[in-house]
Amino acid sequence: QLQLVESGGGLVQPGGSLRLSCAASGFTLDSYAIGWFRQAPGKEREGVSCISSSGGSTNYADSVKGRFTISRDNAKNTVYLQMNNLKPEDTAIYYCAADSWPGALCPIARMGYWGQGTQVTVSS
Repeated sequence: QLQLVESGGGLVQPGGSLRLSCAASGFTLDSYAIGWFRQAPGKEREGVSCISSSGGSTNYADSVKGRFTISRDNAKNTVYLQMNNLKPEDTAIYYCAADSWPGALCPIARMGYWGQGTQVTVSS
């Protein structure tokens, strides 16, 4: 069974940090671009970051540039999202997803496999 599983979410104060992980089972991630997406209550799901299959290219939403870093360890079949200087507006369910096209674009309509999501809450 092909599956993506996110972990690492939680409650953090503004200015804090979290590292999300996206682990694959049933397939290897090294031929897929991986994207992180988030959905806040009452809002549409939006792209946060994307990394190419090789890890050589990355993209970020303007709202997270300079604060979030995406990386991957293909040997561990895992992609990470390091989130620093978190703000209350970062509160959302975070999802990872895989795109069989290897470039760092990750259009939401192309994403073929999705995880179940992990909750991130930024609050004092």
